Amino acid sequence: MVNAGDMNGSGNLMDFLDEPFPDVGTYEDFHTIDWLREKSRDTDRHRKITSKSKESIWEFIKSLLDAWSGWVVMLLIGLLAGTLAGVIDLAVDWMTDLKEGVCLSAFWYSHEQCCWTSNETTFDDRDKCPKWQKWSELLVNQSEGASAYILNYFLYIMWALSFAFLAVSLVRVFAPYACGSGIPEIKTILSGFIIRGYLGKWTLLIKTVTLVLVVSSGLSLGKEGPLVHVACCCGNFFSSLFSKYSRNEGKRREVLSAAAAAGVSVAFGAPIGGVLFSLEEVSYYFPLKTLWRSFFAALVAAFTLRSINPFGNSRLVLFYVEYHTPWYMAELFPFILLGVFGGLWGTLFIRCNIAWCRRRKTTRLGKYPVLEVIVVTAITAIIAYPNPYTRRSTSELISELFNDCGALESSQLCDYINDPNMTRPVDDIPDRPAGFGVYTAMWQLALALIFKIIITIFTFGMKIPSGLFIPSMAVGAMAGRMVGIGVEQLAYHHHDWIIFRNWCRPGADCVTPGLYAMVGAAACLGGVTRMTVSLVVIMFELTGGLEYIVPLMAAAVTSKWVADAFGKEGIYEAHIHLNGYPFLDAKDEFTHRTLATDVMRPRRGEPPLSVLTQDSMTVEDVETLIKETDYNGFPVVVSKDSERLIGFAQRRELILAIKNARQRQDGVVSNSIMYFTEDPPELPANSPHPLKLRRILNLSPFTVTDHTPMETVVDIFRKLGLRQCLVTRSGRLLGIITKKDVLRHMAQMANQDPESIMFN
Repeated sequence: MVNAGDMNGSGNLMDFLDEPFPDVGTYEDFHTIDWLREKSRDTDRHRKITSKSKESIWEFIKSLLDAWSGWVVMLLIGLLAGTLAGVIDLAVDWMTDLKEGVCLSAFWYSHEQCCWTSNETTFDDRDKCPKWQKWSELLVNQSEGASAYILNYFLYIMWALSFAFLAVSLVRVFAPYACGSGIPEIKTILSGFIIRGYLGKWTLLIKTVTLVLVVSSGLSLGKEGPLVHVACCCGNFFSSLFSKYSRNEGKRREVLSAAAAAGVSVAFGAPIGGVLFSLEEVSYYFPLKTLWRSFFAALVAAFTLRSINPFGNSRLVLFYVEYHTPWYMAELFPFILLGVFGGLWGTLFIRCNIAWCRRRKTTRLGKYPVLEVIVVTAITAIIAYPNPYTRRSTSELISELFNDCGALESSQLCDYINDPNMTRPVDDIPDRPAGFGVYTAMWQLALALIFKIIITIFTFGMKIPSGLFIPSMAVGAMAGRMVGIGVEQLAYHHHDWIIFRNWCRPGADCVTPGLYAMVGAAACLGGVTRMTVSLVVIMFELTGGLEYIVPLMAAAVTSKWVADAFGKEGIYEAHIHLNGYPFLDAKDEFTHRTLATDVMRPRRGEPPLSVLTQDSMTVEDVETLIKETDYNGFPVVVSKDSERLIGFAQRRELILAIKNARQRQDGVVSNSIMYFTEDPPELPANSPHPLKLRRILNLSPFTVTDHTPMETVVDIFRKLGLRQCLVTRSGRLLGIITKKDVLRHMAQMANQDPESIMFN
C-alpha cells in the first residue's frame, strides 16, 4: 500500500480545487440561497481586501473603491429610478388625456399643459381652451349633442382597448415576469429565493412601457407597486456591474432592499416612508448599513423626481394638500369608523381576489390572459365613461377628494350655497349648506365606490403590471369624502347638539371633508396591505398633512385590528401562499408542540438518507447518486456504518467540481476515489488518481438534535435564512430538515394541504 499523494508526483494536481473554479457558490433557478455561507464568503473577501490594502498604494485605492461601491450603486439606482418614475408620470398624464382629445399646438401636451400655454383661457373656463379639442370637435366639428357624446364615448373605449391589448401582448411575448405588482415576488427574492430573469433588463424595459399603457387605459390599478419592481430591476442591473454584489447573493439582496425603498420614494414622493416600507413590509434581512444606504437611495430618487417636476406644481406628488382647520377629539369616532370600513374592505378584497386568482390558475380561464384583459378593460371603459369620477384617472380623483374647498374651487364637491354677506378671508370659509352639485356628486361617488370595489377584485392579478395602492386609496377616499360631507352637514344643521356645541359655532369652519378622504384612504390601504408605521408616514409625506398624524394612526391601527380579526395575511402574503413560494413570514407564529424528529426525513418506512462517505466512494458512485436523486445536497459521513457527521456538500458544486476535474486533471476516471479529508486515503499502487473535494465541503453545517422543539427550528430557519438543517444524536446523523419540510409541516398544522402550497 502506498500513499496516493506520492504517485507520479501528482500531489499538486489533486489539490487543484484549492483554487476557485467557475460558477462555484452560485445557485440554480428556483432555489434558496444559503445566507450563512454568503455572509461567511463576504467576510473572507473583506478580510482579504483589508490585508492586501497594506501592501501597496494601488491595493489601498482598490480597497477604497470597494468600500465606496455600495454608495455608488445607491446613487445610480436613485438617479435611474427617479428618472423612470418622472417619465412614467409624464407619459401617463399625456396618454390618459389622449383618450378624450388632443392638443392642436403640440400633440405631446396633456390637457393641462396645453391650456397652460394658451393665452385665450379664462378663469371661468379654465378647463376649456381653443388649443385643446375633444375628438368629436376634431372629427365632426361638434362639441355638444348626442352624436358628439357617442363618438367621444366610442373613441374612449377604443383607446382604452388599444392600450390594454398592446400592454398584455408585450408582457406575454417579451417579459412574462413583468405582470402583477411584483411585491410578493420581491419579498420572496429578498428572503433568499432565486427567480432568474424576474429582475432582468427585459423585465425592466417591458414593465416600464406597459405600466404607462395599463394606467392610461383607465383600468382600476395603480403604478406604485410596479414602481417598486422597476426600482429593484434597476438595483439588480447596477449590482451586476460590481463583483462585490454580483458574486454574492446575500450582498445583492441588501442592494435590492434599498432599491425597494427608492421605488416607494418615487411612487409616493415619500423618501422616509419608502425606507420604512422596505423595513416593515418587504425586507427579510435589513442591517443598519442597509438602512443608511436605503435612506440615501430614496433621497437621490426623490431629488431626481423633483428635478423632473412631472406634475408642474414643484411637489413630488399630485396629492399635496393644505388644510386650514384643526381636527377635534369628537371627530375620532368617524375616523375610527373609517378604520373599521378599511379593515372590512381589506378582508373582503383579499378573500374575493384570492378566490378569483385561484380560479384563474385552476380553470381554463388562465389559458386566455389576453382575452381576460380585453374583457375587463371593455367593461371598465363602458361603465366608467358616463360617471365623471370614474372617467378621470384614479390619481386625479384622489387629488380632488383630498382637496379642501376654497373660494377658487370649481369642483361639484364644492358647490355649496354661499352667504352673500360673508366677508371672511378666502382660506377660512365657514361651513355652508350643500348645494345641488354636492348632492349630485354624492350619488355619483356612491356609484363610483361600488364599481371600484367590484372591478378592482377582478383587475388585480391579471397578466399586466398592476398596483393596488391607488385603487385601495381611491375606495377609502370616496367613502371618507362622503362621510366627511355627512358630518359637515350634520354639524352645520345641528350645531347646538352637545357633541358640536363646544367646537363648532355657527359661522365657523369646523369640518374638513378632504381630511376624512385622506383618513379613509389610509384605512383602506392599511386593511389590504396590513401596513401601519410606514403607511402613516407615507400618508403624511404624500399629503403634507403633518398635524393629522393622530387621525391617520387611529384609522391605520383600527383597520389592521379589524382585518387581522378575520385573517392575519395581507394581500402580498396571500399571493405568496397562492403561488407557493418558499417564504417563511416572520409575522407567523408557530405554537404547536412538535419535535424535529417528527418533521425530519427519512421518516419511518422511507428509504435511508442519501449520504456521501469521506474517503470510500468513487466518482461513478457519486455521479450515480446525483443522477438518481434530485436533492440539493448530501451530508458527508465518516462511513455508512458509523454515520458520524463530517459536513455537507451541495449538489451543484459536486457536479461542477467533477466536471472541472475531468477537464483539468489527468487521470481522473469513473473509479477514482473521491475524498473530503485533508490527507488522501491509502490506496493500492495501481489505483487511479484520487480526487480531493475538501474545498467544496461545508465543515460546519447547522445541526439540531432530534428532540429540538419545532418552534425553535422554525425560528432558526427564519432568523438565519437556512436552506437545510441536519438532525443528529450524539454526533450521529439521523436525518435532514429542509425549508420546504418546515413549510409543509406549518401548512399541515394549519389544516392546509401541504403539497398545494409548494412552488412548482
